[in-house]
Amino acid sequence: MATPRTRVALVGLSSSAKTAWASRAHLPYLLSDRGRDRFEIVALLNSSVAAADAAIAAYDLPRDKVRAYGDPAKLAADKEVDLVVNTTRVDKHYETVIDSVKAGKDAFVEWPLAQDAKHAWELADAAKVGGGRSVVGLQGVTVPLAKRLRGLLEEGKIGKVLSVDVKGYGGLGDRAKVPDGLSYFTERAVGGNIYTIGFSHLLSVIEASIGDLASFRGDYHLQRPEVEIADGEGKVVGKATSNVPDLILGLGRWGESSITQANAPLHYRFRRGPPFPGDSALVWTIQGEKGEIRIVSPQSTFVHIGDPNAPQVIEVHSFDTNEVEKVEWDWPEWQKELPYPARAIGAVYESYAATKASGAEPNHLTFADAARRHEYLDNALAEWKD
Repeated sequence: MATPRTRVALVGLSSSAKTAWASRAHLPYLLSDRGRDRFEIVALLNSSVAAADAAIAAYDLPRDKVRAYGDPAKLAADKEVDLVVNTTRVDKHYETVIDSVKAGKDAFVEWPLAQDAKHAWELADAAKVGGGRSVVGLQGVTVPLAKRLRGLLEEGKIGKVLSVDVKGYGGLGDRAKVPDGLSYFTERAVGGNIYTIGFSHLLSVIEASIGDLASFRGDYHLQRPEVEIADGEGKVVGKATSNVPDLILGLGRWGESSITQANAPLHYRFRRGPPFPGDSALVWTIQGEKGEIRIVSPQSTFVHIGDPNAPQVIEVHSFDTNEVEKVEWDWPEWQKELPYPARAIGAVYESYAATKASGAEPNHLTFADAARRHEYLDNALAEWKD
């Protein structure tokens, strides 16, 4: 007997959103043959019923099967919705999903889970009480790059990890401008910015590869507080004063494990904007007892998404032979059929479906995992005096 498809409500699939993550990353998987075997879109929640209706029409969803909502409480009361997927702006996550979580529905919320640790913990606690499964969109735990690195470390390719150095540039493509659709990146209270998104997504890949950090602290700097707001053509349409750090120096430590030496340090430098011309956006090295691994991403620190024009390269230097070996890695065939933004998101959906079907341990992060991450990131940032 075939497993019934999970009935999905999408929150934030907009016909006019300028960032359009729902349509770029979630819809391609959900509407693929593989996705349709496991999931069925049955509802949309937007700022109004009219906005949800407009999205249904814009993405040619079946009007007779997809219901439109403008009220989170009414969506929560819909007994024909199994999973609520939230892709709204970060500071709207909590208010648009909390009713559904309390009602016991499963929920998949993009990272950051909420605008701060307080709201993240409230969602995590509500999921525990409500009894629904929870999923957070930190896709780094699923990506082939992280799995390949983890495999190299577990097989003892370089011995125990002694230290890790990461230098990344990005978060936004410009050091002095912010796109008008992301102008809230200058407002720390919103919760979506280069620290919580660019810096943190890469950190999740690092931890998926090596293990959860035992401790973390940061040194934060705001070098360009005055930024320009630019439209889609790059024309300056306004200015804003930012209170979000644009240079982050993170220091973490791992506890002793089968992979890491006790107190192995992480030195992680992340600067907003592009690197020096000709340099790579990301250079990440893992020093071990017997060798060193280097990961280079030429154009982007978003390694959980991938880059069709400049894929990430893994190399291993053996201290014994002094030889450097290039390590091959690739996406599974089913993911290759999806656009790059949808590949890791698709893997998160698949992990959820597998967990739901079998009760197995998830290969994704839960609300409780996300709340703990929010807490240590928030606590580190709270020490910064901007």
